[in-house]
Amino acid sequence: MLHPLSSPRRRRSTAILERARFHHDPDHPDHTHLPGEEDAFHPMPTLTGLGAYRKTFPKKADVVAKTPDPAVRQMLTHMAEQGCETCFDRFDAQTPQCGFGLAGTCCRICNMGPCKVTAKSPRGVCGADADVIVARNLLRWVASGVASHGARGREVMLALKWASEGKLDLPILGHEKVLKVAQALKLDAAGKDVKQLAGEIADALLADLSRTIPEGHRTLHALAPAERIETWRKLGILPVGAYHEVFEALHRTGTGTDGDWENLMLQMLRCGLAFAWTSVVGSAIAMDCLYGLPKRSRIETNLGVLEDGYVSLALHGHSPVMVGSIVEASRRAEFVGQAEAAGAKGIRLYGICCSGLSALYRMGGVHPLTNAMGAELALGTGALDLWVADVQDVYPSIMDVAKCFGTEVVTTSDSGRLPGATHIAFDHEHSNLSEVRQLGERIVGTAIRRHGQRAGRPRFVPDTKIEAEVGFSIENVIAHFGSAAAIAEHVKAGRIRGIVNLVGCSNPKVLYERAVLDVAEALIAQDVLLLTNGCASFPLMKLGLCRAEALQQSGPGLRTVLGGFKEPLPPVWHMGECLDNARASGLFRTLADALGQPMRALPFAFSSPEWSNEKGVGAALSFRLLGLNSYHCVAAPVFGSENVQRYLARDTHAILGSVMIVDPDPAVLAARIIHDLKVRRRRLGWAE
Repeated sequence: MLHPLSSPRRRRSTAILERARFHHDPDHPDHTHLPGEEDAFHPMPTLTGLGAYRKTFPKKADVVAKTPDPAVRQMLTHMAEQGCETCFDRFDAQTPQCGFGLAGTCCRICNMGPCKVTAKSPRGVCGADADVIVARNLLRWVASGVASHGARGREVMLALKWASEGKLDLPILGHEKVLKVAQALKLDAAGKDVKQLAGEIADALLADLSRTIPEGHRTLHALAPAERIETWRKLGILPVGAYHEVFEALHRTGTGTDGDWENLMLQMLRCGLAFAWTSVVGSAIAMDCLYGLPKRSRIETNLGVLEDGYVSLALHGHSPVMVGSIVEASRRAEFVGQAEAAGAKGIRLYGICCSGLSALYRMGGVHPLTNAMGAELALGTGALDLWVADVQDVYPSIMDVAKCFGTEVVTTSDSGRLPGATHIAFDHEHSNLSEVRQLGERIVGTAIRRHGQRAGRPRFVPDTKIEAEVGFSIENVIAHFGSAAAIAEHVKAGRIRGIVNLVGCSNPKVLYERAVLDVAEALIAQDVLLLTNGCASFPLMKLGLCRAEALQQSGPGLRTVLGGFKEPLPPVWHMGECLDNARASGLFRTLADALGQPMRALPFAFSSPEWSNEKGVGAALSFRLLGLNSYHCVAAPVFGSENVQRYLARDTHAILGSVMIVDPDPAVLAARIIHDLKVRRRRLGWAE
C-alpha cells in the first residue's frame, strides 16, 4: 500500500522555502527591508505580466507527472484508457484562455455588447471604462457567493425553526450551542426550554438573511469585535441583510446605474460582511444548534477506502439536512438487513466535497474520498452504486462519467437538477421538508437496489489510503489545552509562530492539490499552525498532514507544543466543511481576546492557494474585513483595472488593515506569508 509519509516529501518542507525567490515591494505598507531581500515583489500580477502569468497554467500531463497523490495519477491514466474525459482534459481543450476574461474587462451585462476594453476602445458602448467593468464583474461574483452559502444556510435555518416548532421530526442536539448563542443575542431565556430558544435563534438568523428595513444585523452586532464594527461603521458598509445586499449589488451593476468603481467596491465590502455574518456564521450557528458540535475522530481517507462487497453511497454537495437523514437511515437495522438480503456485507458511506465532511465530524463513519475537482476520478473507480448530489460544486460532467461506470445519480434539491439523474428532493418552497426521513429512506433503498443491478461490474480502486484526524472546534481545542490563554501564550512566545486558515477550492490553473500541499509543508516547517476545511483539506488529509505523525515534518516549536500531550495533535487542524471558516475566524477572535490585541495586529492569516469560484472570493474577503491578509496562487480577474488591482493589493490596508497577495509559485507565496507573520510579531515586540 502506498503511504504518503514514506516518500521524500518529508525532506522537501524546508527545501521549498530555501528555493523560494522572495520578492518584496518597498511601497507596500508592511515593507521592512530584510538582509538579502530582493526589491521587485508585486502583490498581484501587473497588466504587462498577464502573458507570463498565463504560461504558468499546467496541462493534464503535468498533473499526471507531478501530482502529490498517487491515486490521482492512477485514476487519470485509467480514465484515459477508458476513453472517459475529466475536467483536466476539458481545461486543456479550453486553451488559450480568453485574455479579456482573465483581465476582467469583458462585459456582458447588457445586449449592446459584449464589450471588451482595449487601447483602441477604452470604454464600452455605455461608456463604462475598465475600472467600472472589472469592479462590476467582481461585485457580482461576491453577491453570487452570498447567495450560494446563504441558500444552503436558509435550508438548515428553516429546519432548525420547524424542528423547534414540532413541524419537523428532528431532535435539536446542540444544547450547548443554543444556550451560548441565545446569551450572545441577548434573548430572554427565563422559563424557556432549548426548543423555544432554538426557534428564536432561527428567527433571528432568518431575519438577518432577509431583512429589508434598515435595522441592525443581529448576528454581526452580537459576535463581531467592537473594533471591527466601528471600522465598518465609519466606512458605511454595515449590511442591512444578505438578501438586500445581493439585491442591491445586482441593481447597481445593472445597465446604466452605478458608474463609480470605488462605490462599487464599497458595495462589495457590504456583500462581504453579509457573506461572513449570515451566509457563513449564521448558517454555521444553525447547523451547530440543530446537529450539535463537532467531535474529533480518526478515519481512513482517499480512494483506497472503497471496499468491495458493500452498498456504496457517495454524498456530494453542501446541504446537511437530507444528508443527515441518509446517514441515519443507512444505520438502521431495517436497511442494513435489506442490504445483506441483496448480497452485500452492509452499507458504506463516502464523502465528496463538503456534505460528507459535515456528516463525518458530527455523525461519523463517512469516509472522505476527494474534493469537487476529483469527483470524476472517484466515479471512475466503478466502485460506487449511488451518487447523491445536492447543491454547489457538482459539475454537470459527472453525469457522463456516472453513465460510463454504471453509477446512478440522485439529485436532492430543486436548485440543483442534472439531466438524466433520479430526482428525490425538497421542492422549491421546501414544503416537503417535513418528509426528510422518508426521502432519505427512499435514497438508501435506491442505493441497495442499484447495488444488486451492478453486480459483477469491473472496479479499479488505487490501493492508497491513510488515516486523518477530523472534527476540531474552538470548544474541543480549548478543552485539550485547558484554556484559550494557554494557546495564546504559545503564540506570544513564538512556539507557534502564527496561525493560518488554509482552505479553498481547486483550480486547474495551478497544479492540482500540489499548491495547497506545498504551502502547507512550508508553513508547518516554520512552526505555523494550520487550520483547514472544505476542498483544500482533502490533499492535506490524503497526504498525511492531518495526523500527529506529521509533526515530524513541522518545526521544533510545533513539535514541542502539539507533541507534548499524552494524545498529540496534528500540525493541521481539520475544522470541517467550507462553511466552517466560521470556526477559524471564531478561534482567531478567541485568541485575540485572550491576548488583548485586535485580530489585525496578530500573526494570523488566510490562504486559499487554488480558489476557483464565487464563494472563494467571499471567503477571502471575509477574513480581510477582519484585518487579516489573504494569500493566493490564483489571481482574481482584475488585471484590466490598475485601480481595482491597487485597491485590493494596497489600498485596503489603510481602511481594513489587510491586503490581497497573489503569487503563482506556492514556494514564494509561503515565504511571503512567513515574512508577513514575522512583521506582525515584530510590531508587537514578540520574538520572530
